[in-house]
Amino acid sequence: MRNTFIKKLTEAAQINSKIVLIVGDLGYSVIEEFQEKFPERFYNAGISEQNMASMAAGLASEGFHVFIYSIANFPTFRCAEQLRNDVGYHNLPVTVVTVGGGLSYGNLGYSHHAVQDFGLMRLFPEFEILSPGDPIETEMCLDYLLNNPGPSYLRLKKAGEPNYNSNVKILKPGIWNEINPSNNNKILLATSGGLHIAQQLKKTNNLYSDYGIYTCPVWGAKFKELQQNQIDKFDEIITVEDHLLDCGFGSWIRESITKPSSHIKVINKALSQDVIGKVGSEEYLLKQGGFNF
Repeated sequence: MRNTFIKKLTEAAQINSKIVLIVGDLGYSVIEEFQEKFPERFYNAGISEQNMASMAAGLASEGFHVFIYSIANFPTFRCAEQLRNDVGYHNLPVTVVTVGGGLSYGNLGYSHHAVQDFGLMRLFPEFEILSPGDPIETEMCLDYLLNNPGPSYLRLKKAGEPNYNSNVKILKPGIWNEINPSNNNKILLATSGGLHIAQQLKKTNNLYSDYGIYTCPVWGAKFKELQQNQIDKFDEIITVEDHLLDCGFGSWIRESITKPSSHIKVINKALSQDVIGKVGSEEYLLKQGGFNF
């Protein structure tokens, strides 16, 4: 996903001279093409995430669309105050890009596990959350961001992920994207960024073999009102995500419900707190967190 992101961003920067990329002293072997082509629009802020976020806000206030890029929790939790006050409050076109969403960096330990990031970022009502589940969805998300600049959070995994989408489509914020239809169109697995989990559940567990798979790549506080009409189309919805249950995508879906009876048909599957503090591969940690494929 990160390779798709930088390729697409570099292509867009050739057309749009207002695109700026700031990194937090990482991204080597990934960001060089952008750096070489646009040295005057590339900055390495070093290991100084608070300054990186405020610098991005300053540039954005002068008309630039700024992308800040770092691993998992660093450009979110470490600079939460700057994102809230400098970016969100002023409604500036800054996109926070994290690589290593969920447990992608499982072997690097808890400091690199992004399993509470949705909870933080969706507290900021100005921010839109974009969480693609494969490289094609990454391209769709970037298309959306470039056409709709504003406070935003783009959550990527690492690299080498397979494509589950068959083609690039135009994303509509808050609207579910069909990946696999269900056999009877009434039961589904819904996710944002957890396509790999949904696909594994459907493939390895007969309980989910008839379930369709839908994603909601663009979501956030401002799109809650769009959820009830979509929920009403199904008999059972199971949300799946590589995030803790509290304040995750499934929690957001439940908060969006306006009809009391709808709570019965929405089931949330997320990481259990048992995963906290564990170190290992993503596959190992998913199992520790309750996903037994």
